[in-house]
Amino acid sequence: MIIKKFTAKTEEEATKAAKEELGARSVVMNVRKVKTKGFFSFLKKPLIEVTAAVEEDTDSMVTHVRRPLEPSIRTVTKVPFNRQQKEEKPGLKDVIPDEEEKPSQKQAQDTGREEKSEDKAIEEKIDNLHTLIEQQLKNVMENNDDAEENSGKKTDDQDREFISFVKLIYNTLIDNEVDEKYVNELVDEIEKLKKPGVTIDYLISNIYQKMILKFGEPANITAGENGARIIFFIGPTGVGKTTTIAKIASQFAVIEKKKVALITTDLYRIEAAEQLKTYADIMKVPFRLAYNEDDLKEGIHEFEEYDFILVDTAGYSPKDEEKRMEMKQLLDSAKKIADIDTYLVMSLTTKYRDLVAMSDLYRQITDYKLIFTKLDETEFFGNMLNIKLHTGEEIAYVTNGQDVPDDIEVFNPQSIVRALLGGDKQS
Repeated sequence: MIIKKFTAKTEEEATKAAKEELGARSVVMNVRKVKTKGFFSFLKKPLIEVTAAVEEDTDSMVTHVRRPLEPSIRTVTKVPFNRQQKEEKPGLKDVIPDEEEKPSQKQAQDTGREEKSEDKAIEEKIDNLHTLIEQQLKNVMENNDDAEENSGKKTDDQDREFISFVKLIYNTLIDNEVDEKYVNELVDEIEKLKKPGVTIDYLISNIYQKMILKFGEPANITAGENGARIIFFIGPTGVGKTTTIAKIASQFAVIEKKKVALITTDLYRIEAAEQLKTYADIMKVPFRLAYNEDDLKEGIHEFEEYDFILVDTAGYSPKDEEKRMEMKQLLDSAKKIADIDTYLVMSLTTKYRDLVAMSDLYRQITDYKLIFTKLDETEFFGNMLNIKLHTGEEIAYVTNGQDVPDDIEVFNPQSIVRALLGGDKQS
């Protein structure tokens, strides 16, 4: 696995540099601001440093010696709705440092301390996860010892630890409802790492980063470059589509002061339309019913100068072929007059086989990105990885409650992977 840092005026530029050097498969692992150097640095805005990683197709491996750390109490921090809107992020007019300015020895030391601090923070996340896994691993190894004594067979210490670790990861992921097919794929990847001198530290760090790479980067909604960004939200009934739209709309309209318009094509459930209209009235944004394709086209043209047009759609039973074809016709009609983005909203409380069936049926209608709802109603997040790997689509947001606009977050693969490996659940 290759991990590198890239610095630029904006996160977009740093990410672009990472993609150009590491390839399209690279994933952003961390984003932070760094101070510029030079005598007039206090007049300049900070730069953005992106840490990116990509899977390395080699057998090279570095072993690590784990330093003892006392277990620490960890808290789960909510991810900002749109990280481009955070106050510490610089804008497009940021000033880069002059090439001729050379940092002083003190500034160089400060930079070194910042980098060490950032590296330490990442190491501590893995170390905290290591502490949790180590405690569980001890129990597994004790059980294996008892089994060996009963069988009369003995295994050397390193093999015993490796086998116990693989069993623990396998059982932990299965317990978190990751599909056995994907668990076996991960176990196969772990077993390829078995070499003399490999440490549990290395194995934990490697599988943690592999799983983050499998999830990829979040596909959060951003403003369009030319005209309104038109977003359709599709999905079955009861998954929280309307509430999710209200959360996203309020973030853009109330918090980010963007021009937002709401349209609903869901005329089967009057209460859903009334609910969305109520939210529109509270946010003071326009709301429109679209009874047919012509109404939808008129609405899109009416709000074409806005920043965002969010469109609610009717949910339907997967067995309802007629309504599915109506949905396809509606989306195809919209695509003829504008570029649209589509987000499939799915509840994490739904059974895996039903999620697979629904994702396949909606794939027959259109391409989409993913939003998972009701994380607060389940203890098991494995279906997020299952559906991500089954569909190959990006995950944009997760919701974890009914409060508008608070209970929605940009998808954070790091926190989900820690949960899947036995760490804290999201709050």
